[in-house]
Amino acid sequence: MKGKVYLIDVTNRDGVQTSRILLPKLAKTMLNTYFDEMGLFQSEIGFPTLKHEVNYINANLELVKLGAIKRTHLEGWCRAVPEDVQLSFKNCPELKHLNISISTSEIMIAGKFQGKKVFKDLLKSLIESVKTARELGAETIGINAEDASRTELNGLLEFINAGKEAGADRFRYCDTLGTDDPITIYERIKTLALATKFPIEMHCHNDLGMAEAVSIAGAQGAIECGVDSYINTTVNGYGERCGNCDLVSTILALKFSQGLKDKLPLDEHVDLKMAWRLARYASYAFNIPIPINQPGIGANAFAHESGIHADGALKDRRNYELYDPEDVGRGEPELTETGRVITTGGYGGIKGFRHVYDKLGIHFNTDNEARRILELVQYANLHTQKPLTDDELRFIATYPDIVQMLLTVKI
Repeated sequence: MKGKVYLIDVTNRDGVQTSRILLPKLAKTMLNTYFDEMGLFQSEIGFPTLKHEVNYINANLELVKLGAIKRTHLEGWCRAVPEDVQLSFKNCPELKHLNISISTSEIMIAGKFQGKKVFKDLLKSLIESVKTARELGAETIGINAEDASRTELNGLLEFINAGKEAGADRFRYCDTLGTDDPITIYERIKTLALATKFPIEMHCHNDLGMAEAVSIAGAQGAIECGVDSYINTTVNGYGERCGNCDLVSTILALKFSQGLKDKLPLDEHVDLKMAWRLARYASYAFNIPIPINQPGIGANAFAHESGIHADGALKDRRNYELYDPEDVGRGEPELTETGRVITTGGYGGIKGFRHVYDKLGIHFNTDNEARRILELVQYANLHTQKPLTDDELRFIATYPDIVQMLLTVKI
């Protein structure tokens, strides 16, 4: 039986680790709601061992209980150390999904542990961590081999089998330095999948500009062996150094590539029409412009100037467009206010605030009723350090208790 490809977005964990960029907790939460709306299988929401993440993670887990996040699993990340697993569940008791990670390549074991630990020690820590997570209530557990691409296959087989026997659910193959190529990773993943019959996650970096190709080639190796595969992505390819595997590009490849669309069945819940809205919000929240040639959502993705191309596209868009703007949620006219504009934020007053919410279709009966939301909007504006989007304003009014958690830090 054929496996299926599921998407796990790691923007809120790996993406925010990127040097020189920041993401407010409100923005991380908005991304999680967008991932759910898009139908993604899982979001790696962050680090439950870090104090400044605890209120944010617990607030998002509360959104699951409230039904605001319906499908997407919210998964934490920690080292494959039993003490870290214990701290994760102490800080976030409602956590149900956890990925635990440890280095597996000889070069990293030697470089990081300086002779204090060997591969067998790491396997022991992995096994204890998986068992601890299960005992503390984890419903799904992923085991991550950091630098898997530079780890001998026999070592990875031992790692997978140890985690599987301890009770893990998936193995994450981390191409941590982006060193793999599509052919090599296809062959390696196929070998691992055939030998273990264990679901495999692809976690690939873009140091050689091949993150999407490598991720999909690895997924193909797993699918051909009859096991499910999971591709780790980030919005707009954000991530450490040169970035991670881009979410939208990956979906486009799985849906429209002539050689892939019938070979690699994508999770049917994924809604590509969310691409435009999600990518633009992430660009705004991270304060990073979208490249003009970004697949699907770049300014030139559907632009034609060459006479031959323009003529061909006007006669039949399929001459020069593989997919339509509507497929990625584009095509609707965008309106910009050019007259009087009233905004609300850190220094806004009650009248302007109510005017803004009235335009959003959210009405307050009295000034007193509106005042608590106004105070949250003021704090949220100072928290994000940029004007709040309409979706953020709606979220604040709908979930004020959650927002209050997001805007505070546990010390």
